[in-house]
Amino acid sequence: MKICVATILSIALLLGNSVKLRASVTGPVPSDGDGPASQVCQQCCQGPAAIPGIPGLPGPAGPMGPYGQPGSKGDAGQQGEIGPIGPMGDQGAPGNTGSKGDDGIGLPGKIGPRGLPGVVGRTGETGAKGQKGEPGETPDDSNERVAFTVVRTSSSDSSTSHDTRLPFQQTETLLPGTIFDLETGTFTCSVPGTYVFTFSVLKYGNTGSLNIHLVKNNHKVITTYGEPNQRGQLSGSAVLVLQRGDTVYLTMYGRAYSHPTYHYTSFSGFLLYPESIK
Repeated sequence: MKICVATILSIALLLGNSVKLRASVTGPVPSDGDGPASQVCQQCCQGPAAIPGIPGLPGPAGPMGPYGQPGSKGDAGQQGEIGPIGPMGDQGAPGNTGSKGDDGIGLPGKIGPRGLPGVVGRTGETGAKGQKGEPGETPDDSNERVAFTVVRTSSSDSSTSHDTRLPFQQTETLLPGTIFDLETGTFTCSVPGTYVFTFSVLKYGNTGSLNIHLVKNNHKVITTYGEPNQRGQLSGSAVLVLQRGDTVYLTMYGRAYSHPTYHYTSFSGFLLYPESIK
């Protein structure tokens, strides 16, 4: 609205100046033509320059022109040559020292064989010390696995002597290397060491007393006793240190019973640990 008022005022001002200019000219205004009077009139009728008008408002934006055609693709440049390998860098600083590992636990070495015995001196003199044996390999473990269990399958056996050996008819367990004679009921030591022996013998009542002895090399180690009217199991056990060739067996005085299916009488033994070699 303000722009329109300013435009009207400018036009009125220009018209007023034009009237004043025309009124100041005296005499008749010659008509336009090509004579001298026409040229003088053009010079005397030209007034001073008017004040420039206020610029008009900008016109609306024209429509968007069409898109131009895409330019042609440029030629691909050639790949540059591979540059030379740069110099090797300086060596880095050494790393921190790692922590010390745990101390390993080694297995014990093999036990060597026993040395030769020293020469026995004369009476009253000390014998010379024997030479130290060379270290050797430990024997095969299978030779140190000794165990047995034997049973009786006959109904009964009787004896009137305390030195009568109790025989057996069947083996339940007999590891390789174990020496046992069923007919005499005798175990023979083949690996020196400490052994455990157990036995269990059935006694019937009203058949007199019954004694069972565990014997090592004709030495009665332990004895069990059953009363004449007693009925039940007589059992015992012992730990014995044996050398190679020692024998262990049972002897009886009285009557011992068993059964073909139910083995009421049995004898067992096994190697607890072999003799240590010094």
